[in-house]
Amino acid sequence: MSGDGDRATERTPPATYLRAIVAVLVFALGVAGVVYGEADDSPGLQLLGVLLVLGAVVLGVRIARRRR
Repeated sequence: MSGDGDRATERTPPATYLRAIVAVLVFALGVAGVVYGEADDSPGLQLLGVLLVLGAVVLGVRIARRRR
């Protein structure tokens, strides 16, 4: 039994971690935009914040699906 095909022995590439960190940062920036836009009564900033959050979620899902 060789471990050539085992997924447990495969290492995750560093680019995957970088993409995950970017997704988390974009999500946080989007949430901050929504909160600040609500406090400043700015619907445009809220929309941009929501779009950033949605983009971060899509990026996170793509990362999770590619790891399987």
